[in-house]
Amino acid sequence: MPDHVAKNREYWNRIASEYQKEHETQLGIVEPTWGVWAIPERELGLLGDVAGKDVLEFGCGGAQWSVALARRGARMTGLDLSDEQLRHARELTTREGVSVTLLQGSAEAVPLPDASFDLVFCDHGAMTFADPYKTVPEAARLLRPGGLFVFNMATPWLYVAIDKATDRVVPQLLNDYFSLHRVEEDDGSTSFNLPYGEWIRLFRRSGLVVEDLVELRPPEGATTTYEGYAPLEWARKYPAEHVWKVRREAR
Repeated sequence: MPDHVAKNREYWNRIASEYQKEHETQLGIVEPTWGVWAIPERELGLLGDVAGKDVLEFGCGGAQWSVALARRGARMTGLDLSDEQLRHARELTTREGVSVTLLQGSAEAVPLPDASFDLVFCDHGAMTFADPYKTVPEAARLLRPGGLFVFNMATPWLYVAIDKATDRVVPQLLNDYFSLHRVEEDDGSTSFNLPYGEWIRLFRRSGLVVEDLVELRPPEGATTTYEGYAPLEWARKYPAEHVWKVRREAR
């Protein structure tokens, strides 16, 4: 197991219960929402109609998204690295009475056959905490021709504006944009990001075509349970999160 995979599994096993409790009010199972400021999927329309589709949540955590989409008719599989997050996911799916296949594993090497899904997606999840040079080809492998890969994560803007002395986002660009890849966080986790051009080259090498890049802007007065992520006024001026929407080539 790569060291960052082991570190992130330990990290999520350690904080899972606290995380689920702290963010319970924002992790909606009735209304699926994107990101730190919980922007509704019904407003963004990124996933489309999921009824009758085979869908993989790439880093499902407590499976709130998976429950919401299963209720909309998707055949859901939730993948997560963390034993503790999956324990919460099992409790939630049982309590809500929905069918979700839960699977433990790394998004860098998913133990499932090629072309298993019509849609692979995540809201942060695996695309924040796993190496994109492995996860993007894996998502492409798991998709059927014409299948959709949609994921939300922090923008490169956010990473280059973090003051490492305080771990706070500031109005200045402080860090090297071109060296973005692996980031060792102060909380013991490892996160990942790439410059925009490198994302596009990686998609193309993996047989994926970019359909959209949606930069999430929270509304005025938005609130969040993720208080330390970025100041609201900063995220109203500069994108703190974005959603890539890419499709596997049909041929």
